[in-house]
Amino acid sequence: MAAALGLPWHAPRPGRVGRTRAKHLAPRVAPAAVRIPDPRLAPLDLSFAAVGPQIFIHEGARQALERRFEAAAGGPVQLAVTDNLHRMISYTRSRGTLKVRLHMMFLGASERVLDAMVRYVVRDDRAASAVVGEFIQANTHRIRAWRPVRGVRTAGQHHDLLTVLADVNDRYFGSALGDVLVTWGRRARPRTGTARRTIKLGSYSVSERLVRVHPVLDQPWVPRYFLSYIVYHELLHHVVPGATVRSRFSLHTAEFARREREFRHYERAIEWERRHIDRLLRAR
Repeated sequence: MAAALGLPWHAPRPGRVGRTRAKHLAPRVAPAAVRIPDPRLAPLDLSFAAVGPQIFIHEGARQALERRFEAAAGGPVQLAVTDNLHRMISYTRSRGTLKVRLHMMFLGASERVLDAMVRYVVRDDRAASAVVGEFIQANTHRIRAWRPVRGVRTAGQHHDLLTVLADVNDRYFGSALGDVLVTWGRRARPRTGTARRTIKLGSYSVSERLVRVHPVLDQPWVPRYFLSYIVYHELLHHVVPGATVRSRFSLHTAEFARREREFRHYERAIEWERRHIDRLLRAR
């Protein structure tokens, strides 16, 4: 027998970097798990083998979870912790041994989720499956990117996005979002003779774990706190899942709005945008 539980179908699919920046670049995906980012995109002052594991798991935490499964299954269990993209839980029974593969996000799960996960695997408990599914949906930001990122450009003429990202990550997210990248986007010029009516100042790509910032904000008159607000807003999309409200899927949920107001200069940034949006629309 084999089974798997993965993502629901609608789930979201030059600066100097040294030791002082390492905590931003090696994110803790769970209390006992660390993912090492792609060294081509986020170089560290550490040496790693060209091939080998890109995740580091606390063996004691893995063994404790394995024993938990053994107590419930009443027999031998082999537990592997993975960094899979799509299958968060899979298991099979072979010659009396239960073989379980779990995404490393579960090493930081609550007792309620761990109990449900064990019941789902051992007893095929449908109610437990729903609890585990909700946990996965709420933690999609812990799953690594599945689309390669190309052409990352953080250094602007007036603002350095890498510095902004590091500061926002440290101040508001406890330096836990080290696998998220940031780049200046492409400047899309309106057709000749037409005026720009709308402008998207920032966007977030789940598949790339990438925040894009509109290059119109790389101006000396754009304050640092507003740029930080744009980056903060997009990072919230990384950690706050969307939800279906009244039969419509929304990215800006009530929880998102609550978290957004926690930005230190939230009111100031909103007012600055209101007063300068026309100037941004005219900028080239």
